[in-house]
Amino acid sequence: MAGVFRFGVVGIINRTSSKPLAKATIPCIIQSCNISGKIIRATQNIVKPKPYPYKTKPYGLSQALFDRTMKRLDENSKMIVVEGPIAAGKSAFAKELADDLDMLYLPQPTMDTIYINEYGYDLRQLDPQLPESCKSYDVKNFCLDPNGLNAANFQIRMLIIRYMNYVDGLAHILSTGQGVVTNRCPFSDFIFVEAMHKHGYMSKGARSVYYDLCANTMTEILKPHLIVYLDVPVSKVKENIKKRGVDYEVKSKVFTDAYLNDLESFYKQRYLKEITQHSELLVYDWSNGGETEVVVEDIERIDFDRYDQHDPKLKDWRLGNDWEWCEMRMRFTNEKGELMNFFNVPRFDVPELTIEAEDSKIYEEIWDNAPGNRYLKGYNKEMGDTGILFKNKTPTYS
Repeated sequence: MAGVFRFGVVGIINRTSSKPLAKATIPCIIQSCNISGKIIRATQNIVKPKPYPYKTKPYGLSQALFDRTMKRLDENSKMIVVEGPIAAGKSAFAKELADDLDMLYLPQPTMDTIYINEYGYDLRQLDPQLPESCKSYDVKNFCLDPNGLNAANFQIRMLIIRYMNYVDGLAHILSTGQGVVTNRCPFSDFIFVEAMHKHGYMSKGARSVYYDLCANTMTEILKPHLIVYLDVPVSKVKENIKKRGVDYEVKSKVFTDAYLNDLESFYKQRYLKEITQHSELLVYDWSNGGETEVVVEDIERIDFDRYDQHDPKLKDWRLGNDWEWCEMRMRFTNEKGELMNFFNVPRFDVPELTIEAEDSKIYEEIWDNAPGNRYLKGYNKEMGDTGILFKNKTPTYS
C-alpha cells in the first residue's frame, strides 16, 4: 500500500509542475484551465450570466437556442470528488474545499433518498407490514447484519442514488457555471461491492448484475476533473469510528481490520489507478487531518488544459462545439429520467435480487398507499395539497 501511495503523490507533484503539452491541432471547445480559489477570484472582475433555474425550469431545444452553455463556463466550472476511507473526514473537508473554491458542496447521498418521500414520511415505518424480502435495508442494517437478505440490493441502490446525485452535480455545473465538490461518486462505488463479495456479503451472481448495470450506465456521464484522496491507515480509521460515536458503526460486524484493509486495497490498487487515466489525482496523508488551504494551493497549480485531443485524460470535457455542450446539458437536466432507465437491466437469475410475485403484490399495495405515495407530489389531498382540480402540469423528474 505504502508504495502505491508514495508513487501517487510524487507523480502528482511532478505533473503539476511540468510544462503544458502542445495545443490540439484540431479545433475543439474546452474549458478554461486553472482553478482559482475564492481569494484570487475576489480580486477579479468576473461577470457571469445569471444561473439557469434548472431545478424548476426545463432546458430543451428551444431554451438551448437562446441560452448557450459555454458562456457560463470558466476555470472553476469543474467536478471535484473527495474520496477516502470511512471516517476520514471527507465531508468536513469537502465542505471547506467547496467554500474556498466558491463551489457547490454536494453531500454524499444516503438511503433517505429512497425511504423518505417528498412529504417527509419515512417509509421504513412500513417494515412491520412488509414481507422479509421487501423490508428496508440501509447502512445501519448492513453494519449490524451484513449477511442480511437485502445486503446486495442495498449496495445496488447505493450505486443508483450516487449516480442520481452525480448527474445533479453535472446539471448544476452546466446550468450555472459553478463548480461542484462532492463526497464520493458512482465511479468508486465498486470498491464496496468487491469488499462485500470477498467477505461473503454479496454473491457472485449479484456482483455480476452490479457490473452489468455499471456497463450500461457509466458511459453516459462525465468523469470528474479531479479526485482528492484522503489517505488514512486502518488503525486510524478504527480510532475515528470510535471517536465519532455512531452506535451502529462502533458495534459494526463489518468494520474489521480485514474488511477495512480490503477497502483500502481496492481503492488504491484499482480505483485510483484506473481513474487517474481520466482525471487528475491528488493524494494526501490525512491521518491527523490537514490544511484545506494547502490543497487549494495544489489545485491552483494544476493545468487542466495541458492535454491534447488524443489524450484520454479529461477527454469527457473536450467537446467539438458549443452546441455539443448544450446537448450535454440537456442530457443531465431534461433527460435525467431517461438516464436512470439505463438501470433497467433484465436480470432475473439472482435470487437475492428478485422478489416473489406474492411478496411484490403486498409490497406495492402497502407502499403505494403510504402517506404521500398515492399520487404525484401536489396531488395528495390527505397531505394538505390544495387546488388539485386546477393543476395541469406534471411534476418534473427529480
